[in-house]
Amino acid sequence: MGSIDEGSNQVARNVIDEPSEDIVANARQDRGTSRGPFGRLVLFLRQVLNELKKVVTPTRKELFSYTGVVLVFVVIMMALVYGLDLVFALGVNTVFGK
Repeated sequence: MGSIDEGSNQVARNVIDEPSEDIVANARQDRGTSRGPFGRLVLFLRQVLNELKKVVTPTRKELFSYTGVVLVFVVIMMALVYGLDLVFALGVNTVFGK
């Protein structure tokens, strides 16, 4: 637990994924009015931009850590598929012969 940089994660821990009261009220008000296709598109893009403002980018240390985990997982899955392929190929060659 001491290996994780606690200061850099403090921002991410304080972010709440629930919408605030004013965002919910604005969404209900926007939904209540009838809009044309361009108005709906503008509303959608505005909501997308508001959601993008909530995104917390990882630190460099976290990014390398996550990348390492993904690469290790991919290598393990490749080895598993390779092993299963060998076993099934042996089984098929044994049953049906060459």
